[in-house]
Amino acid sequence: MGCTPFFFVIMQRELIKFLENFISDRRRKLFDSILDNRTDYISVVLEDIFQSHNASAVLRTCDCFGIQNVNIIENLNTYDVNPDVALGSDKWLSMRKFNKKDFNTPEAYECLRKEGYRIVATTPHANDTTLDEFDLEKGKVALVFGTELKGLSSVAIGNADEYLKIPMFGFTESFNISVSAAIILNHLTGILRESSMNWKLTDDAKTIIKLEWLKRSIKSSDLLEKKYLSGNNI
Repeated sequence: MGCTPFFFVIMQRELIKFLENFISDRRRKLFDSILDNRTDYISVVLEDIFQSHNASAVLRTCDCFGIQNVNIIENLNTYDVNPDVALGSDKWLSMRKFNKKDFNTPEAYECLRKEGYRIVATTPHANDTTLDEFDLEKGKVALVFGTELKGLSSVAIGNADEYLKIPMFGFTESFNISVSAAIILNHLTGILRESSMNWKLTDDAKTIIKLEWLKRSIKSSDLLEKKYLSGNNI
């Protein structure tokens, strides 16, 4: 008989208690502190990025600003983390790739909408909103960033719910993608944290993420997990 979601979460929490014996108390407290400041109210979407160093810089930015979920859409380009730029930030993020088809943007949008996100394309548009005017209280946001050379695809733009732009006053028409992400996330997470909105992770989400962090932090965690499960007849 399979576990119900309730008992599955209970089992995960018990496994967390077991694995915490293999990390320092300082690290355990650090995990809890960071999780308390993580959010999935804002999610980041990277569409078909071909310069890995810029995309990896976005991952680092997401970690720094407490953004947990990053979605990678691979259409023409495959994305691999640049370790010299990401500096291990990908280890702490929940990353999901959409790459099963020749063109994966529609599937990514559909999935995000089912999860309650409004799709916000970060590009100038006839119906765009400036960063200062953007309304976070309308609901969860999936911010979509495009390639450095061509920007977002026509499908990504045409099927977005809203459009967001950063005011610019120079000759250059756009920011580098990593700079754009940093500017937008700095502004929006600042508003989020000062608000009364329910932006923090649920307890169940924290459980899932913490377990993943422990597994990635402990040497031979898979063997320890098997030992725990077999010892508890699970």
